[in-house]
Amino acid sequence: MTALLSIRDLTVTYRRDGSQVAALNHVSLDVSAGERFAIIGESGSGKSTLALAIAALLPRSSKVGGSIEWFLLSFGAKAPPSVLPDISPSRGEIGSFAVGSPPATLENGEGGVESAISPLEGEMSGRTEGGLTERKPLKSAAKPSHTPLGGRDIGFVFQDPSASLDPVMTVGEQIAEVAHTHLGLTWSQSYAKAKALLGRVRLPDPDAALRAYPHQLSGGQKQRVAIAAAIAAGPKLLIADEATSALDTIVQAEIVALIRQLVAEDGMTLLFVSHDIALAAELAERIAVFRHGELVELGTTAQIVASPRHAYTRALLNAHLGLDAEPLLQQSGASR
Repeated sequence: MTALLSIRDLTVTYRRDGSQVAALNHVSLDVSAGERFAIIGESGSGKSTLALAIAALLPRSSKVGGSIEWFLLSFGAKAPPSVLPDISPSRGEIGSFAVGSPPATLENGEGGVESAISPLEGEMSGRTEGGLTERKPLKSAAKPSHTPLGGRDIGFVFQDPSASLDPVMTVGEQIAEVAHTHLGLTWSQSYAKAKALLGRVRLPDPDAALRAYPHQLSGGQKQRVAIAAAIAAGPKLLIADEATSALDTIVQAEIVALIRQLVAEDGMTLLFVSHDIALAAELAERIAVFRHGELVELGTTAQIVASPRHAYTRALLNAHLGLDAEPLLQQSGASR
């Protein structure tokens, strides 16, 4: 398979209580175009930091070393020049090049235009539970049309849709804004596309949903809206960061099935971040296991599940209790 991106020696540190804390330690891996790739690990393992680094959504206070290179055939409509340089992690290198041409490398550096990350400004929503996330721009030697842009080329679905959706905008406005900004559609066309997307993510009444505000929807419905917004511009890469962890089991299964269907229909690459190895195994073709900021195991889903090499991976598998497993009381021999 053709590589979509290549990560080499990626290190990310955050400042906490006056000291530097490493979130990722010298991580190297490749993601192929069109594959479903899962990143799993417990809280604090660095999996979400990796997703944010790929999407260029790391906090301004973070320090990044290593490189992320993109191998791009072609990307969507050209975005406004004001947001094109603003696409790389805060430090380190990130580059992109079209297949058949030499790579363009972004040099280490800081400065440039400071901007909040918002779909209203033609960028991916950067709202998280801790508030707006900022990023540091890097000077780019790459051609703008070959630079992946959040919202257009990278769709991101966050864990909590209540935090990622704008509470004072209707659902239709938020999805239409993405299509209008990145695809150059008229507002009428953008709203028509928003309605079609709400149908694709299986909301029962797309017309009513267009006029609804996020607080009027259930948790599962809000996550469907967030997915619709994430794919509105036809991204090459869809990142789902714990996108199902806040949902109940039945809705979780429905969202996973929806993501699988949308990725297949649109030919997207999927980066699925989760602490649930069983859920990842249902969706992904390859799995990367993270612990304490390090990549401890990488392989096909079949290999990871059937014959894990690392003790931590075995522990994750042993800790999972499926619905078809023997009840704990019977396993322990306890009487009822």
